[in-house]
Amino acid sequence: ENDKTTILHTSLISSSSSVDLLKTRNMKFSAIAFLFTATSVAAFSPAGTASRTSALFSTTEVETKTNAPVFDEVCETTGVTLTRFMAEVAMLNPELSELTTLFGAIDTACKAITNLVKRSQLPSSETLGLEGEVNIQGEDQKKLDVITNDLLKRALRFSGKIGVLASEEEDEPVDLASGSEGKSSELIVEETDKYVVVFDPLDGSSNVDAGIPTGTIIGIYDHDENCLVDGEESTDATENCLSNTLQPGVNLVAAAYCLYSSSTFFVLTLGNGTYGFTLDENIGEFVLSHPNIKIPETSQIISFNEANTYMWDEPLKKVVTGWKAGTGKSGETFSSRYIGSMVGDVHRTLLYGGVFGYPGDTKNTTGKLRLLYEGAPMSFIMEQAGGLSTTGTKRVMEIVPEVVHQRVPIIMGSKNDIQEVIDAYAEAGAN
Repeated sequence: ENDKTTILHTSLISSSSSVDLLKTRNMKFSAIAFLFTATSVAAFSPAGTASRTSALFSTTEVETKTNAPVFDEVCETTGVTLTRFMAEVAMLNPELSELTTLFGAIDTACKAITNLVKRSQLPSSETLGLEGEVNIQGEDQKKLDVITNDLLKRALRFSGKIGVLASEEEDEPVDLASGSEGKSSELIVEETDKYVVVFDPLDGSSNVDAGIPTGTIIGIYDHDENCLVDGEESTDATENCLSNTLQPGVNLVAAAYCLYSSSTFFVLTLGNGTYGFTLDENIGEFVLSHPNIKIPETSQIISFNEANTYMWDEPLKKVVTGWKAGTGKSGETFSSRYIGSMVGDVHRTLLYGGVFGYPGDTKNTTGKLRLLYEGAPMSFIMEQAGGLSTTGTKRVMEIVPEVVHQRVPIIMGSKNDIQEVIDAYAEAGAN
């Protein structure tokens, strides 16, 4: 019996020095090399203490925050599932053990949402069209906006790991552990709750009636241990707890998105690389399909709403015009690919390279994307894949939100191309 236990243990982690592997916090890793027909997957780049200074310049290292698992045996049928991946991460990073439960809830919610989205075109689903209400941004809410928001709230609530959450569809940050439903102007935080979760439940929902790819964006922060509140009255303490959500992207513990398209994709980072999973509907599990994603450093694709070009800042307008003419720094002639759904556009940009942006303009000087639950989480994922994310003058990850629904200009993608944009703003003396 002891021999069987030993064999099982060593199949889950590297067979050499497994005890040392679990105890070593600063171990080194090679990049994951996952093959469905092979029996080995190596993992992650070295964990380190790289500086958190601005990543606007290509020479700046992106900080790695976690240790990662090494798989020396992979099932040829199921591969590495998200469940197994998170279990191994928790073994190597005990301080992240509660994330396993949290990602289990997110995993389930994404599977439920993908089924809702796939069935939404059927007359019997009654999920298309407008809800008849307007959210805090003044946008008409789709029925699926409300349904998916409630679905995610309940999934996170039952994980038991959430202190505060902020959503695009909520007027203010709310506490799920209290069991309250709907929009809330009160904030109650339980002492045992560890994380702050921010999310956009259905990005791109304005196009869902047309069957355009949509997605869910999620960011996870540590919850302030000093945020202890008794009662429901609004006090300085409750205001302090509300501000738990107002953290810069550099404080993110994890970020993820689900893309509902030809397949359902789940892409995440825990601060040590970016990893993509694809839903295998035969077994009902997300399976590692895109290990250690690295965005190409130079590209030939732009992804903007080019109808707004005439309203852009001159530095950006000049760079994009040069790309389209083939006179940019790379000398490549760029083509345009634009879906109009951030998750869909960023996913393609990660895999193929390119530049995605929703910049500020004369009509929307601060852009249209929300910093807290769109800009920061997606920037974290992009940077961990080797890309950059900027407003043109600032690193998106370093901006501290002043309000929950604050908007921010965003340009993200391949490192060399984004650097060209940053240089153009610097040369123009933009502030």
